[in-house]
Amino acid sequence: MTHTNHEHDHQTDLIATCGEATATPYFIYRLRDAMLSDPTGRQILRDRPRITSQTLQMSYLRTLPENTVGRTYATWLDREGVSPDTRDNVQYIDDPECAYVMQRYRECHDFYHAVTGLPIFVEGELALKAFEFLNTLIPMTGLSLFASVRLKPAERERLFKIYLPWAVKSGLKSKELINVYWEKILEKDVGELREELGIERPPDMREIRRMIRMQKKREKEAAAATAGL
Repeated sequence: MTHTNHEHDHQTDLIATCGEATATPYFIYRLRDAMLSDPTGRQILRDRPRITSQTLQMSYLRTLPENTVGRTYATWLDREGVSPDTRDNVQYIDDPECAYVMQRYRECHDFYHAVTGLPIFVEGELALKAFEFLNTLIPMTGLSLFASVRLKPAERERLFKIYLPWAVKSGLKSKELINVYWEKILEKDVGELREELGIERPPDMREIRRMIRMQKKREKEAAAATAGL
């Protein structure tokens, strides 16, 4: 089933609106309070930096050593074919500080993807949403898990057996990612950062999918060879 760009944009708008509506007032205040209670979080609220391809100088990030946060982020964006500029602006939160907190949360999403190594496969997005839910307690991230009912059986099995256990473990023990000043740690070793934040790397989803495809191919070839006897 194909969607037109208009349909896709409409769905994106609805998701964004739903995210803002369910995040206010309590949860966005909780996230703001988490930032206010942390020295780095307070600095981010004072500076109100924005994450865009211009502010981050993507061409510079691609020149950094492979093990750095900045290079990991740029490589992940390039591999997934996305850009920092694709995040919608917050429109439905009146309080400027709360609106900024929501904007910051949205713009940091791809850093979470990059640091965990989770791709934009449906299981990857859902695993990251579960991780974010436990890390931030914003309800939209929890509501997104209901999308798991649309998963194919194999995808659902991987989500519940592999990725949700990882998300629960890492989400509960990791420091609040909203308080990471990503712009100031782009040259930091990504392994060191994971250790500091308490994030374990999940199993490589791409590799698991590749092995499953190879196994299916071998089974088909074996079946074809048997039929030809």
